[in-house]
Amino acid sequence: MAKIRSINTENSAEKPLQGGVVLITGGSRGIGKAIAGAFAGLGAAVGICGRDEEKLLLAARELEATGARVLAHRADVTKDSEVRAFVQATEKQLGGITILVNNAGTGGGGFGAVQDKSEEEWDQVMNTNLKSVFFVSRAVIPGMIVRRGGDIINISSLAGKNTFAGGGIYCASKWGLQGLSGCMAEDLRAHGIRVSVICPGSVATEFRGRGPKDPSKVLTPEDVAHAVAMVAIQGPQSFISEVHLRPVAKP
Repeated sequence: MAKIRSINTENSAEKPLQGGVVLITGGSRGIGKAIAGAFAGLGAAVGICGRDEEKLLLAARELEATGARVLAHRADVTKDSEVRAFVQATEKQLGGITILVNNAGTGGGGFGAVQDKSEEEWDQVMNTNLKSVFFVSRAVIPGMIVRRGGDIINISSLAGKNTFAGGGIYCASKWGLQGLSGCMAEDLRAHGIRVSVICPGSVATEFRGRGPKDPSKVLTPEDVAHAVAMVAIQGPQSFISEVHLRPVAKP
């Protein structure tokens, strides 16, 4: 778990993750950027990655303006070598990773009837939404085991719990992430590592999913970030294994 119980600074109530290091994939925009901002506000150092260098640098400047220690690293999380380079750079510059948020995701060409989809579209969605979680987690976990604690928070979707027409590839990726997360939780709890999964409904981001939504009837990135932060600062003897997050107004 994040070492919140060992902090004795005067501002620990306001900065409960002071001294912690958070690694966030897909942290340059949308949900990932909001999560990075939430953790910076809680006192943690933040490492973010993405493929758009311009957006990464902009996000880093905004985070640094809050006083946080920040590393922005260009990386494609579907490539194991780039993942390992990102993890190593984070640990070298910021310290041992105490919280991992696997946020990077895509709908890509994943929406539509299965018979109309290509192998390329399947691979794009599966590699980003599922294989990347395997790559990043595998790179981070050994250090957490040595330190006897950590949090891994995987951003899934309510599409990982429900099916709908045209969602075959996307739902498969998120159902797979649910299964991976549950098994990781069982594998790692003996090492003091908590694995949780957040399942949001529709969120107002650049990722449109099946189509545009009424902004008054969807979640904001900050809603998801709040849920992630809540999971991370849970007391040390328990963990929230799964969160379902829905807008108040039904779409």
